Amino acid sequence: MMRSLVPLSTRFPLALGEFPRGMGNLLEELLGGNGPEMVEGFVPRTNVAETENEYEVTVDLPGVKPEELNVEYKGSELWLTGERKHETEEKGKTFHRIEKRYGRFERVIPLACPVDEAKISAEYRDGVLHVTVPKAEEARPKRIEVKSA
Repeated sequence: MMRSLVPLSTRFPLALGEFPRGMGNLLEELLGGNGPEMVEGFVPRTNVAETENEYEVTVDLPGVKPEELNVEYKGSELWLTGERKHETEEKGKTFHRIEKRYGRFERVIPLACPVDEAKISAEYRDGVLHVTVPKAEEARPKRIEVKSA
């Protein structure tokens, strides 16, 4: 199902306008808003997956250069910070809609178990950041042999 590019507040101005401040935005998000794009500034889309041995974090960062990214592990959290810089505006064009977001971003991802900090790796390719966070040996599942009596 494709979401409309026209905001709900434009399609239904009276219905959303009757709610207390903030409720219209909540309804917009629930009923077809644009998710993270509704937040001011740039919020990159992030996936976090967990396997038996590691966490895998994937972040969509089109238009961001690797030198503009910072990946840190602090305490029990993975911090991803950086900036997507505004492209130069083109003269002689009248933009009717601009949906790209620019600016500084910060994503903090809490990790539930101890990790092997020395083996955390990050790779940036084709506008996507891949971070692999191996779990510490004590956090990995251990198979216990069942002996017959």
